[in-house]
Amino acid sequence: MISLFKAHGKNVIFSPANSLFSYKNIVLGNDVYIGPGANFSSITLITIGNKIMFGPNVTIMGGDHNISKIGEYMYDVEEKLPENDLPITIEDDVWIGTGAIILKGVTIKRGSVVAAGALVNKDVPEFCIVAGVPAKVIKKRFPEEALIIHRAQLKY
Repeated sequence: MISLFKAHGKNVIFSPANSLFSYKNIVLGNDVYIGPGANFSSITLITIGNKIMFGPNVTIMGGDHNISKIGEYMYDVEEKLPENDLPITIEDDVWIGTGAIILKGVTIKRGSVVAAGALVNKDVPEFCIVAGVPAKVIKKRFPEEALIIHRAQLKY
């Protein structure tokens, strides 16, 4: 099943039997763990970096519906607006908690943590912890002095 992804690195662990992926639009780095019940769906690219952990039941949704057509049921509208489908990027060393939802156009910067149940609809700065609906930065992972050491030791 791993060969169905657009591209993938080494040591990718996931549960295809109880998850849903738009395989051809997903690029996975090395050392990626995707918990059971994942739903990663997009007609644009979902790029997932290296050393990533996803808890169970995480949703990544790269698209939206055009709801601006007058005189048509939303269900029947087939044409898309440019802003309806946007790529998603998750940089290296990120942990996404159980039940988190990541929406179109978002970049989650390296070293960040997304709390369980968070709804991410805006970019997440590097080395931050976000939580809530919508997700907001609740704190930085490290004080500045420790971050300098962390980056140096990991060769960021």
